[in-house]
Amino acid sequence: MNKILYVIVMTVTLFSCSNTVDDKASEGKEQTIPIEHERGIDEVIVLNNGEKWKVDENMMVHILNMENDIAAFITAGDKNYSMLASQLESNIELLTSNCTMEGQAHDELHKWLIPYIETVEAFSESTKNNTGAEQLENIEKSFVTFNQYFK
Repeated sequence: MNKILYVIVMTVTLFSCSNTVDDKASEGKEQTIPIEHERGIDEVIVLNNGEKWKVDENMMVHILNMENDIAAFITAGDKNYSMLASQLESNIELLTSNCTMEGQAHDELHKWLIPYIETVEAFSESTKNNTGAEQLENIEKSFVTFNQYFK
């Protein structure tokens, strides 16, 4: 049953986040996606002249750890949301303490990272009530956005 739910969630996520823009028509144009923070500020992530931004390797390892932790959690059908929240928070601390990026790539990453951290905080809080499933879905969507704009 969990696998069926996962397939449905992933299908909806992929279709709702897919970009069906003709590559030739969009050459040289910036593609953007609005990111709305809880405090109501709109931030727009832009591509680097049509290309994904490169995230420094020492930071990317922590982002990939979080993405892999989520994938393993879902695949296993685990329900220990508080353990996952702890893993995500630990990797966020490592990520932010190892920040070496500068310039616009750094600024664009922060447009993704700040709402992601807020989402993980909400997920962590929801684990106290055993209601983490909805917040976990929001975290998954956040990684879809990450992978659209960063490498």
